[in-house]
Order: sequence, then C-alpha cells, then structure tokens
Amino acid sequence: MKILTIDDQELILLSVDKRLKELGYTVETASSGEAGIQIFDSFKPDLVLVDINMGDMSGLDVVKHIRTNEDKKTPILVMSGNTDEKIIMDGFDLGIDDYMKKPVSLDEMAARIKRLIGVPETDNSIESSSDTQMLQKNVVGVVIPCYNEEERLSGDDFKDFANRNLGYHLCFVNDGSTDNTLKVLEELRQGNENNISVYNCEKNGGKAEAVRQGMLHLFKDEQYDYLGFLDADLSTDFRDFDDLVKTLDESNYKIVSGSRMSRMGADITKESARKIISMTINLIIRSILKMPFNDTQCGAKIMERDIIPMLFTKPFITKWIFDVEIFMRMRKHYGKAKVQQLICEQPLKRWIHADGSKLSMKDSVKIVGQLAKIAISYR
Repeated sequence: MKILTIDDQELILLSVDKRLKELGYTVETASSGEAGIQIFDSFKPDLVLVDINMGDMSGLDVVKHIRTNEDKKTPILVMSGNTDEKIIMDGFDLGIDDYMKKPVSLDEMAARIKRLIGVPETDNSIESSSDTQMLQKNVVGVVIPCYNEEERLSGDDFKDFANRNLGYHLCFVNDGSTDNTLKVLEELRQGNENNISVYNCEKNGGKAEAVRQGMLHLFKDEQYDYLGFLDADLSTDFRDFDDLVKTLDESNYKIVSGSRMSRMGADITKESARKIISMTINLIIRSILKMPFNDTQCGAKIMERDIIPMLFTKPFITKWIFDVEIFMRMRKHYGKAKVQQLICEQPLKRWIHADGSKLSMKDSVKIVGQLAKIAISYR
C-alpha cells in the first residue's frame, strides 16, 4: 500500500513519513504542491495525504488537479491547520474523503488512514506507547541559549517535549561555554536530529548575541511559521511557552512575551532580593520605553517570522538586556501607538527562579548603566 504525503514543512513530513513506514506503508513525500502532482503520476499512490496552506499552491489545487486530470477514485485525506469552514467544505465539494484539523495525534492520523485503505500486510510499527505524539498546527523554531549549563540542563525534559510536540524544533546555542555544555548538547541531539539542533559559538558573546545568532540561523529555514527563545533552565516551562504560541497564532500580535507578574493561581517564585531589584529595573525600563509593558525581561518570547530581520540583523549594544532593545526596535519601526497593539504580555502560570543564575547582584547594578546606554542610543 502506497501513500503520497504532500506538505511544505519538513518537520511535519519527516514525522509522518516515519510513522507511516513503521505501519508498513510505502511512502513518498513532496515538499510542494507542484512536486506532489509530478510524483502522483509515476508513484500511483493508494492514498494522498495533503496539507492546505503551502507556499506554491493551495492543497485544494492539488486535490482539484488529481480529481480532474488524474484519478477520481484515489482516497485523498487533508491534514491541515486551516480551520476555515468554507475551505473545509470546498475540499469535500472537490472530492476529498476526510479532513483532519491540526493539532492532531499521529495515532488518529494512522487510524483514519487505516479506515480508508486498510492495514498493510506487514506492520513494522513498534508497540504503541502511552506518550501521545501531536502534529502541531504550526512549525515553531525555539532558540535556547546556553552558557556553562552542564549541571543544570534537563535533557530529558527537552527530548520529551520535542518528541511529543511534532512541529517544534529546539535549537541550542552554545555560547562559548568553558565546561562540557557542548558535549552535553551533542549527546542530547543524538537520535533527535530532526527536532533538536546545536549551533556552536566558539567565543562567548553573551546571551544577547547567542539569541541573535540562533534566531538568524533558524530564520534561514522557511518552514518555520514562528520563532522564539526560551531560557535553558526552564524557569518558564513548555506548557506556558506553548500557550504563548497559541496566543500569537490566534491574534494579530507580532510578539507574545511571557510576563512573571504575580497573580492568583500562578506559581511565580523569586528570591526576595531579586524581586526588589527586578521591580526597580522594570520601573527604569518603563520610563525609557514610555510604554506600559511590565516585564520586558522574561526569557520566553515568540514572534512572527517576518519581523526577525528587522529585530536581529543588527547586533545588540548590551549583552543581557537585549529584550529592551527588541521593544525599542519595534517602537522605532512601527511607532509608539501602533507597537502597543503588536506586542502582548501574557502572564505565565508558572515561573521559578533556578539556582545557579549567571547574573550576579553586581551584574544587576551594571544593568542600570546599560539601560542608560540604551536610552541614549535609541533616543
């Protein structure tokens, strides 16, 4: 039994291809609608699995071509993040057999395919695990800056998230670490090459430069819908980060930034001394920005890919508080009034200060001087 899978996002294609081959199907993949149409003729699949939103053409155009020019009987299954009811109905009018809305589990995808064309005689799949693997609605690249994180890096948490949430790619940036961080990262990547990568900076340039390099690196890959960054200590956990992504997807914001504001029902833990310092720094930042943002410095942010060149092409002037510069660059580009409609601060449900922070109390004092430098440079 042969299946043709058409999707312009490599992370999705790789995950689907792997699962279908485990089930015993013969699989061909195409990363564009045009390529899929060309493969259809020679491959003669028993089923076509196609996305709707692709760069070169709509998946519905592929469906129309197959039903009009090629074959009126081959089952066609659409799997897409597009939830527009008109699009879905247009698909059925053209002759699709089923429509799955992302996010969707690989198990559900397999069940629907088996319903349409049956089970292969040879099933190579391993015994189903209790861990549900979800194909995400969007493909998201996440930069995780690392400097001397050998002891704190929770590799199992990262691998578990990447394996459960297909469509996320974690890019660890080693910022010239002097311990065994690079070795730990390479070990973390082994066996997870499709959804985990390591970008190595030989010299330490600070968190700002590590994030900048990582964002520009991921931006080169056009499959990513959104790009963001997250702290290596997971003080913001993945559940909250995924909520930031959902807010960005369901809104007209350009940036959704986590906020560590204490509120009912949230687990926000800071050392008392750090809390006082943070409040003082935030007051200074608000006076510089002249905009009502409460927590620019939270290390969890997700953004639309189209603003990446504007924000990250030019090096930041500070090593740590580059987040303020991101807000300032947004303000300079869009204007004060408009930018407040494009940036969302979303309160986190959980944020825990992790032991071993690289930022000392002495460094905190230096931040005031760096903020003055930002105020002058972006005036």
